Amino acid sequence: MDQILAKFALSLGFFTKVRLPEFLGSKISPDAKLKDAVVFFPIAGLLIGLVVATIWFASAQFLPPLVAAGLAILAGIVITGGLHEDGLADCADGLGGVVDKERALEIMRDSRIGTYGTLALITTTGLRWVSLAGLSIASGFSALIIAHTASRAAISMAMKYSDYARQSGLGDQVSGRISNTEFLLTTLIAAAAAYIFGEFLGLLALIAGFAVTTLFLRYLIHRLGGYTGDGLGAMQQLCEITILITLSGLWS
Repeated sequence: MDQILAKFALSLGFFTKVRLPEFLGSKISPDAKLKDAVVFFPIAGLLIGLVVATIWFASAQFLPPLVAAGLAILAGIVITGGLHEDGLADCADGLGGVVDKERALEIMRDSRIGTYGTLALITTTGLRWVSLAGLSIASGFSALIIAHTASRAAISMAMKYSDYARQSGLGDQVSGRISNTEFLLTTLIAAAAAYIFGEFLGLLALIAGFAVTTLFLRYLIHRLGGYTGDGLGAMQQLCEITILITLSGLWS
């Protein structure tokens, strides 16, 4: 039980800025590796999704859809500290220009945001915003939970089918590929959530999200020889956006 709690706490502590209760935080070993908690990625996403979806549901009762959608997106950013948005922006800056691998990695490590990163954040935030606002209150609630759960699970594809591209950084936390069992369990948890909250169309949206994430991972491997921490953030964002857009089209 302690190992399960430790892995759950590790994943929640990585994906959110929420201060963990002492009984959870104390379970995390100093030498714990993030990849060992991969099965709990979608569970952390589910909890994040529930909070964001609840804020959407409550605010949409009294406010216009566009305002409620903005508050829900803001809540997600606050909870995660903009972790994934930061990765997306850095990836856009590093991969946007015609540069070699080393220069791309150098740009991605730079904390300053450039034109490509700014445009990526504006575009992707806008797509999430209007996609959510176009759904009914109940459909938006379900879509947010599916998107947040599945997009964290999608990160596991990099840990299963690729390697870390840097010599330092997040690599010591994710180095070494996860097992078939870990990958299958992670995917099944996300699929179960997609079906519970969206039935067949929820699964269809998950497949679409995973397909786009796979294509982006292949691009990362082509450009960088593997993935980076920023790449994982971008994968999450692309999967989340794809699912929201897909469900917006299917449920509108």
